[in-house]
Amino acid sequence: MVKLSDYLNSINYTKENLFNTEDELVEKEYVPFVINRCLSYFPDTTIHANAMNENSHIDKKMQYDYFLHSTRKRKRFSKWLKREDSDKINIMKRYFGYSNQKVREIEDMISDSDIDEMRDFLSHGGKK
Repeated sequence: MVKLSDYLNSINYTKENLFNTEDELVEKEYVPFVINRCLSYFPDTTIHANAMNENSHIDKKMQYDYFLHSTRKRKRFSKWLKREDSDKINIMKRYFGYSNQKVREIEDMISDSDIDEMRDFLSHGGKK
């Protein structure tokens, strides 16, 4: 079983072609979108990731080979960017019982004073 980190290490640093094995899982487990996203965080691979996003119809092996041979050998590590839920969003989710998507749609309509009222309504007392 090949992990995401194995693909990224082979593209970025080891330059070992993982697709040259008899294992069919290597190609099955390769997810171009995730690889493109991981490589888009770095200035020197952003253009390559964008090119593969535009040509997503290309075979997985060809996309992998493109990255393997077009990127320079370098250690590249980054954390996966995630959207942070603010206190305002968490209060609105608890108060209305809405999902993240629904709360983000109405977030601009709720004022800070409304959030304070919701916070007071939801507080159950006790020590903080």
